Amino acid sequence: MPVLVTLAHTGSVPIVIYRCGLALPLLAVLAAAEQRRHGPRPLASRGYAGLAGLFLSVDLVVFNHTIADVGAGVSTVVGSLYVPFVAVLAWVVLRERPGRRYLTALPVMLVGLVLVSGLAGGAGTAAHPAAGVITGTAASAAYACFLLILRHAAGQARHVAGQLFDATAGATVGALLLGLAFGGLQLAVPLRSLVWLVLLALLVQIAGWLLITWSLPRLPAAISSLMLLVQPAAAMVLAMIILDQRPSLPQIAGAVLVCGGVLVMVRSPQPRVAARVAA
Repeated sequence: MPVLVTLAHTGSVPIVIYRCGLALPLLAVLAAAEQRRHGPRPLASRGYAGLAGLFLSVDLVVFNHTIADVGAGVSTVVGSLYVPFVAVLAWVVLRERPGRRYLTALPVMLVGLVLVSGLAGGAGTAAHPAAGVITGTAASAAYACFLLILRHAAGQARHVAGQLFDATAGATVGALLLGLAFGGLQLAVPLRSLVWLVLLALLVQIAGWLLITWSLPRLPAAISSLMLLVQPAAAMVLAMIILDQRPSLPQIAGAVLVCGGVLVMVRSPQPRVAARVAA
């Protein structure tokens, strides 16, 4: 995803609006077919999914700034911070106290974050390391809220496409509101950028999210935990090949620490909800 965002080369708000807005027609068709098979979803569930989408819009808009600040590959590693945020929110909201492995992994992840961001040991791909840490942390917090609310909205329902449609619609509205409130609502984009945005909508917002939503609950926890490490590793490799963004050795070491901390956290037996949502 960060590589396509970089190639689109346009504003953070338009990227989210096009990414989500272009995905809505196909998701609507899939959701309608799904509803015929499984019946309608409760109105409250749809409302929660839309609310989750508002948090997703904050995550996507802010995370696009992280990509610009620290690079396409490294930003994905920074974005992995949503895992400890999920644990903290589960502790505060659901009274599920993090286990010892969570608390042990957290300082390791923080050290890794300093290294991977470029704040220490060479900036590498990071143009604005400090800003990247701030925006990446804010995006992770918003994404954690999105995950917890969406999980609550889903319940035991089998409406994968419907749930994703409502969340994507909420994200589209949220991005429009953010653009109106803070600026950046510039929908006129070059044709070259539009091509990359269409690919972003089809490959990430539709295909990627449908596959993730459908498959993760059906996978063993150990496998789904390991899958979390595939995205940052693949993003860093693709950023090197396509964008010639080469991280420094300290950044690579930091990425290993962050991903290792994520793996420890999601494989920890407690808190139960946090581990399931993060996976």
